[in-house]
Amino acid sequence: MRKAKPKKRILLPDPKFHDVQVTRFVNNLMLQGKKSIAYAIFYDSIDMIGEKMKDSDKAPIEVWKKALENVTPQIEVKSRRVGGANFQVPTEVRPERKISLSMKNMILYARKRPGKSMAEKLAAEIMAAYNNEGGAFKRKEDMHKMAEANKAFAHFRF
Repeated sequence: MRKAKPKKRILLPDPKFHDVQVTRFVNNLMLQGKKSIAYAIFYDSIDMIGEKMKDSDKAPIEVWKKALENVTPQIEVKSRRVGGANFQVPTEVRPERKISLSMKNMILYARKRPGKSMAEKLAAEIMAAYNNEGGAFKRKEDMHKMAEANKAFAHFRF
């Protein structure tokens, strides 16, 4: 590579939970620079999770973290051209990318859900992911199945 790697930006922790991961999630959730609205959506969905899971001994933020963990892919397939043929080569996902993929998938499938507000949709998707179901979890499972099916091409790894 000719150019130097760009410096990692330091994220400030969010005001309510003092967690950098929450800030990262909100940044992915944000549309058109409306960060305060994105924070409101996230906090409302966390409150909804707290309401729905009163009997659970876990805090709503812990439920969210466990849900993210459940939708985090370990391996993915990358297209690689070898001798005029395209192969789907399974590769391990870098730790930074794992987090990014899980957050983006959760937000994507929350947006696709039917529901009144984005906060409700996000709360429903988080609870589904916590229970190992929902769109984002299915996406992870499909990714792993694809990698398993193409395990024979692992020696094309680059």
